[in-house]
Amino acid sequence: MKKIYIVLTYTGTVLANIVKFYTKERYSHVSIGLDSELKELYSFGRLNPYNPYKGGFIHEGINKGTFKRFRKTIGAVYSLEIENKQYEKIVKTIEKVKNNKEKYKFNIIGLFSVSINRKYKKENSFYCAEFVKYLLEKSFNKKLLPEIVKPMDFLELDNLELVYEGIFREYNNSREYAETIIETIR
Repeated sequence: MKKIYIVLTYTGTVLANIVKFYTKERYSHVSIGLDSELKELYSFGRLNPYNPYKGGFIHEGINKGTFKRFRKTIGAVYSLEIENKQYEKIVKTIEKVKNNKEKYKFNIIGLFSVSINRKYKKENSFYCAEFVKYLLEKSFNKKLLPEIVKPMDFLELDNLELVYEGIFREYNNSREYAETIIETIR
């Protein structure tokens, strides 16, 4: 068994506020993490933290890119235990996208279509929730989430465990603190 991480965030950017306005939900972005430190964190979003108009496949980080620029980003990190085969499928799919990232585009029309409860899908284009949904459903070989997916829909996944909620950039500090306490108790 392996763990993946579903990471929900809200940066406070103009786009995040628009998404939040339409969804009426706390978080406006979702990413998938392959390790507990979130060094392998992927999604679709801003390619450049200073340019909200150009998006695509991104390798995110707690202290880099958009999350570094928007230091007050709030987030929730959830773990999900999956089979090794499912984990390997996710890794292979991410590698395929990473190695061909020029073919993949940000689905801005699809993102705004969510606000009118419509699905707009163009080949090789994703907004954040579509991408994470695609990875999960491809690895599980079944439908897990609504057709028109929003970041908070991921909370409906079975066996999701909350690991952390708060200021996103403080995630690793809180994780290290918790590990120290656990070691002290033992």
